[in-house]
Amino acid sequence: MALVEVPLHIRERRLPHDIVDFLAEANARIRQFVEDRQIRISGFVPSDFEPVYQALDAIVEGNLASGDVFCEWGSGFGVVAMLAQLLEFQTYGIEIEDSLVTGARQLAEEFDLPVDFVTGSFVPAGGEHIVDELCSGTDSWLTGISDDAYQELGLSPNDFDVVYAFPWPGEENVIAGLFDEFCAVGSLLLTFDHLEGVRVRRKVVRK
Repeated sequence: MALVEVPLHIRERRLPHDIVDFLAEANARIRQFVEDRQIRISGFVPSDFEPVYQALDAIVEGNLASGDVFCEWGSGFGVVAMLAQLLEFQTYGIEIEDSLVTGARQLAEEFDLPVDFVTGSFVPAGGEHIVDELCSGTDSWLTGISDDAYQELGLSPNDFDVVYAFPWPGEENVIAGLFDEFCAVGSLLLTFDHLEGVRVRRKVVRK
């Protein structure tokens, strides 16, 4: 298999009012969550949500996704999963830190967004070797330990049409490797990097 770059045609326009209001509340809750914790959660750094929303909007406008099932890997507060739901995806989030899952569920309930969040590892069973081989950080939050997160969702990575992740430095290859190994041909991998911005790749059959 292989991942190929998908060009995005992002229109320069103001965010819809409902998105602006949602992001304002989401960012306020994240700030409060961070301030209230005595010990920082390793690996929890929020994305820049506006360009990620614009990328999702471009995916919808361009009819680039093969379907409407979306999953956020390492969902944190679940903001990107909720943005995808606002764009009418059927959305899920997998997050290893239970307190973040609780915060995501509360935010989704506040905005009446039917997003399913579960606590666990997004590393599928059988993917531990990819993490072990490609993960460069010895103290990384990304662990090669699979659990029953997918079973709890009643889904497998092969069911997702779009996967989003915000890789920690040094983990881009892990995310891409897991996606290439376990997700369906034709599905999209959307990632964000504070330096490089958003990136979209599609899984294809290597010629």
